[in-house]
Amino acid sequence: MDEDAVASWIDAAFAGTDRVVTDGSSFFFYDPDHLFPFATLVTTNLYDQASDLDRPGVYRLNVGVSKETWIRLFGRPTTREQAAHGLGSGTDVEHDFTALDTLMPHPVYGRMFWVSVLNPSVSTFELVKPLLADAYEREKSRVDRKAAHRTADDTAS
Repeated sequence: MDEDAVASWIDAAFAGTDRVVTDGSSFFFYDPDHLFPFATLVTTNLYDQASDLDRPGVYRLNVGVSKETWIRLFGRPTTREQAAHGLGSGTDVEHDFTALDTLMPHPVYGRMFWVSVLNPSVSTFELVKPLLADAYEREKSRVDRKAAHRTADDTAS
């Protein structure tokens, strides 16, 4: 799948999503304040060098998953210091962060329970869709709770 197809699918699948494009990369927000994206499509080495995104046509889809999902996919996070092994992947397993079509911990934000895949195929994207849906629902729930608290505080004033 190409980057445009992935971005279009995310835009269509999740109501209220706002895509912000910066430096050629897309950040998908449900939060109207744009504080935390639930997914990103990164196309350059601007944010890290691990994936070698300067290769023609290569992009990385990143998804913020729950801790439980991350552990199910990759095992318990490492106890080693940040960057001691596999950059910030959060695992004790070596990963080839340049490999295409392979779901793996994010090379920098894995410790924060982000996963990534470079140029997912249609079949791999099918595996990622539930992760995107879960990330969106968790972010939507967080934003909706925050809005409800704000409304309750305004009513109490």
